[in-house]
Amino acid sequence: MAIELDKVLDKAWVDKPLSEVLAAPVAALKGVTDKDGELLLEAFGVKTVADFGQLKYARWAHALVALNQTVKH
Repeated sequence: MAIELDKVLDKAWVDKPLSEVLAAPVAALKGVTDKDGELLLEAFGVKTVADFGQLKYARWAHALVALNQTVKH
């Protein structure tokens, strides 16, 4: 899977090793604020980028979107 890190990460995280990015607070993601991170922690227990990526609700939503793309409208 190819991804342009400068499009999804804040500038400070672009050149970091993937292990550090995954352990970083969710605010390392471009467009996610520290306040957003606090709310994600409060609502879902999400502390890190890895936690966010593994959040079951996000995975379920992603699966539903993928399923919808296979359905004729």
